[in-house]
Amino acid sequence: MCQWTSAKLEVFRFNRAIVRQPARSVASGLRAHDRGDPAYHGIRAEHDAYVAALRSAGVAVTELPALEDFPDSMFVEDPALVFPEGAILLRPGAPSRAAEAIEIAPFLRGLFEMVIDLPAGFADGGDVLVTPQEVVIGLSARTDHPGAEALATCLAQLGRQSRIVEAPEKMLHLKTACSMLDDETVLCTPGLAASGIFKGFRQIVTPEDEEAAANALRVNDVVLAGAGFPRTIERLGSLGYAVMPLETSEIGKIDAGLSCMSLRWWDPASG
Repeated sequence: MCQWTSAKLEVFRFNRAIVRQPARSVASGLRAHDRGDPAYHGIRAEHDAYVAALRSAGVAVTELPALEDFPDSMFVEDPALVFPEGAILLRPGAPSRAAEAIEIAPFLRGLFEMVIDLPAGFADGGDVLVTPQEVVIGLSARTDHPGAEALATCLAQLGRQSRIVEAPEKMLHLKTACSMLDDETVLCTPGLAASGIFKGFRQIVTPEDEEAAANALRVNDVVLAGAGFPRTIERLGSLGYAVMPLETSEIGKIDAGLSCMSLRWWDPASG
């Protein structure tokens, strides 16, 4: 069981992660724009490389079995949030994903002493960005006002401050447009940079036509980034970040990125 800790941890330090294997039904996954159906074997290859990257970065990864009844269930970050202090079971905003939190609940209750159920509204984990000062909750088509306010209350029970913001227009999730590179730096799209949401942070803006690169993932000493965004990778490398490119062309067909494929936290018991 995870024990609560008050120690301040860098937001990118993780030693545990949960992933869910992709289902063969993944070709029926949700998407805002039709870019063709992803190939299961392509999705599986990208997911396997992602899991290998997490492990190479020093993270112990638990792989949950595929859920054929839920095509989007490999995006395990949306139905739950995890912290050293405990976990929150969310209520995904897409009707087809509503029961995913029920599926993962028993596993999380076996890991964490405190597991809180979102009591109202809808909220996806893709709209939640953890910063050193607070947890930023983005309003979107998947996260509504009642859900965001309920989530803020749940976070307070874990001792976490939060702030509700408007996600960029036409973006699926807040983290579609941003990611934390370190405790004071955000990688974000030009539109999000102009919004003022991250005033006070150093902001690295994605190059033109590489907005999707904003959904990168810092894990310990490496930044996982989409291999299809060479200028972003070059920019991050020039700033001193160790970047590991990963193929995301198939998951990108169903509006997915790197952050949504895992739940990550620092487990003090695993040291």
